[in-house]
Amino acid sequence: MPEPDVGVLGGRGLHRDGLKGWPDLRSLSGKKMTTPPPPPVEKQQQQARPAAVAPPDQTLEFSDGLLLRVLACLPEPHLTGAASLVCRRWMRLAGRLRRRLVVRDWAFVTHRLHHRFPELADLDLFPASIVAPAVPSPTSPLLTCAEVSLTLDTGADPPLGACRFLADDVLDRGLVAVAASFPNLRRLSATAASESGGLMDIAGGCATLQELELHRCTDLALRPVSAFAHLQILRLVAASSALYGTSEDGGVTDIGLTILAHGCKRLVKLELVGCEGSYDGIAAVGRCCAMLEELTIANHKMDNGWLAALAFCGNLKTLRLQGCCRIDDDPGPAEHLGACLTLESLQLQQCQLRDRRALHALLLVCEGARELLVQNCWGLEDDMFAMAGLCRRVKFLSLEGCSQLTTRGLESVITSWSDLQSLKVVSCDKIKDEEISPALSELFSTFKELKWRPDNKSRLAASLAGTGMGKKGRVLCKRILPGHQRVKGTMLNYSTGVAA
Repeated sequence: MPEPDVGVLGGRGLHRDGLKGWPDLRSLSGKKMTTPPPPPVEKQQQQARPAAVAPPDQTLEFSDGLLLRVLACLPEPHLTGAASLVCRRWMRLAGRLRRRLVVRDWAFVTHRLHHRFPELADLDLFPASIVAPAVPSPTSPLLTCAEVSLTLDTGADPPLGACRFLADDVLDRGLVAVAASFPNLRRLSATAASESGGLMDIAGGCATLQELELHRCTDLALRPVSAFAHLQILRLVAASSALYGTSEDGGVTDIGLTILAHGCKRLVKLELVGCEGSYDGIAAVGRCCAMLEELTIANHKMDNGWLAALAFCGNLKTLRLQGCCRIDDDPGPAEHLGACLTLESLQLQQCQLRDRRALHALLLVCEGARELLVQNCWGLEDDMFAMAGLCRRVKFLSLEGCSQLTTRGLESVITSWSDLQSLKVVSCDKIKDEEISPALSELFSTFKELKWRPDNKSRLAASLAGTGMGKKGRVLCKRILPGHQRVKGTMLNYSTGVAA
């Protein structure tokens, strides 16, 4: 077959080699083919330009030490967010600057935690120790409070299920890895195991640990805690059979408090949540922990008579009761209670104050307090608040959410305090501005600090004065439609006299 004409498709060698033996397309189609116009000059110039090259990273010339100093100037949100997403190098350097971390995946603790964040000083492992709840059916509700999630079974009694945690051996392996990787750890929040060998490794490997928060505590789990010789701040959340699914004999009793007191003698702050115990356990803490300055007791299950043991806390400055349904059912004779002579602040938050004898005993023990804070407590009526007059050295009084206290009851107490300098009254609905006497008004003028917001309704009405809001709807209709009037759902038009 003869070779086709070279000039048929432009006369290039590519067509000579690749299209050899093809027929003449012009002769087959019977139409004359036109050559496409050449591209414009602008398009030729754009095609001739090379592709844009990204500018080189100027930070590559910085050493790791210099870049660390630059990143250290960033605030924490920017350091953990945008800065760590620039490149792998920045992510690695930002991880070296991270000092605080909350872990939610336990597998990350044993595998990548040390490589990703090698210089941690504050570590929270409690959310990672909770197993994701298994929902039995799509319609089963889920109750979530902070990091704890519980499944509600509407057919069970009670409908609240227990919170599921990882196995004890898994928890111990994670704590062993933390102890080997972070010798400079200062604060740790974790879940206690029944035989917590991991906490013993933490005590031996983290010699500088100063603050420990331990959940699901029992007397047996507190044995390794006594090995923390330099511990200063401790928060214990006792195991509850309803919440954690433990046995009925679990929890923290006098045995655990005694073990704790003999081991951690440098404690400055101690918080006991849901702990049992009695006079012996609190007395052991007071005798052994001579440096204890702040004691918080939340939702306690103490036996009768524990209030008298507070007198052994010779250096206590702050006593805080939170969420206590009862204070002490039988505090004993008043002459045997004693007193905390160094106490400066007494704080009652969300407590039941209906027991006159228990409140009287508490105020006798804390009669030397300089600050008295009562927040959202139930049962604080005028006769109950009158017993606060036993604390004659009060300089600062804060009342918030005391809905049963009246102006007369407040005046009867604060007028007897000669050292009172600051007063805060918020959301106490029965304390009215119009009931303030001249003597009380004159006392207000002598305070160094006064925050007076007792009645939120009166403050709202005063702020809406002159705006027209808060009026009844019929008054507004009269303003909008002066020629109409509504009578039992029927609108009358005065101009026509016909009911609309």
